[in-house]
Amino acid sequence: MNIHEYQAKQLLKQYGVAVPPGDACKTVEEAQAAAAKIFAVGNKLAVVKSQIHAGGRGKGVFKDGFKGGVKLAKSAEEATVHAKAMLGNTLVTKQTGPDGRVVSTVLVAAAEDIKKEFYLAVLLDRANSRPLIMASTEGGVDIEEVAEKTPEKIIKEHVDPAMGFQPWQGRKIAAALGLKGDLASQAAKLFAGVYKAWWEADASMVEINPLCVCVGADGKEKMVAVDAKIGLDDNALYRHKDIQEMRDLAEESPLEIEASKFNLNYIKLDGSIACLVNGAGLAMATMDIIQHYGASPANFLDVGGGASKDQVTAAFKIILSDPAVKAIFVNIFGGIMDCNVIATGIVAAVKETGLTLPLVVRLEGNNVVAGKKTLAESGLTLITGDSMADAAKKAVATVAK
Repeated sequence: MNIHEYQAKQLLKQYGVAVPPGDACKTVEEAQAAAAKIFAVGNKLAVVKSQIHAGGRGKGVFKDGFKGGVKLAKSAEEATVHAKAMLGNTLVTKQTGPDGRVVSTVLVAAAEDIKKEFYLAVLLDRANSRPLIMASTEGGVDIEEVAEKTPEKIIKEHVDPAMGFQPWQGRKIAAALGLKGDLASQAAKLFAGVYKAWWEADASMVEINPLCVCVGADGKEKMVAVDAKIGLDDNALYRHKDIQEMRDLAEESPLEIEASKFNLNYIKLDGSIACLVNGAGLAMATMDIIQHYGASPANFLDVGGGASKDQVTAAFKIILSDPAVKAIFVNIFGGIMDCNVIATGIVAAVKETGLTLPLVVRLEGNNVVAGKKTLAESGLTLITGDSMADAAKKAVATVAK
């Protein structure tokens, strides 16, 4: 689950991470009041930031032609004008696609006097089965770009999960970033807070880009998380009722929301062949082989290793809710999964939904003989595949006609 920038900052603030003062606003009146408060305490600049689950907001363009989902303002009046232009408007960025996202909330915050930008993230290094802290002097740009062009500028520090993040590791990272004296102490404390937030919130990733050295009103330098992004592990959300309440359903696909009700892993794509598969790895391979034979997948749909008949029926209904779907490819390899359970679910789903689209089925593995017998005796019009490649070719052929 993803949360908005303002929510990520609220969470980080609970762990002692310094963030710019500001308020999330859903109306122009709220934005006006928030901006007035910022300028009343002596700030010279405010920033108005569109809150959507996508990057590239600053370079984005609204559908009515207004440019920039992140704007600086020199007065409360100017901040209010920006908020009015953003709220209720649809912002299109590289990550949203051409449809864009409707901006329902803006963050109105103090614009810090930034002296230096860094990158910081905490995530799980699956290859080493340990938490990993990544930092770089190249803040404010995509870390992928840094990794490609100047990989030596990425600092990596693994954390022993049994010991937790140690003070010496904070000092080590600060020194590697070239920070000294009080700034190094502030940074080490901030790193510890970010790591603790990642660990205790069961986050999949915490990313601060940029993490900045800023000059305060008193002239002193300080470390501030100017932007923040947090992704949460869905499997651990039951432990965090407060974080669950941060979920913004308006930022999610309606079909993905429906799939989550049945514990189905569904992601809508832009192709025409729907996939119903058990296992994430097989699902990705299925999408690849469809692409290989000249078509595009309409979705990623993993029903898991122990799907029931009701889940399969729900999966079919979700697939058929996508008007772009022209054919369905069911690709099941039964390990834990019983192929006959899937076959029974397919028969029930087709009869309940009145399916008229081409249906290609490939079953292999546990109880496959019974599964194929169930399909053969069902009276359904379907296409079977002897192998994954054979089934994929047949699925592609149905949409190529």
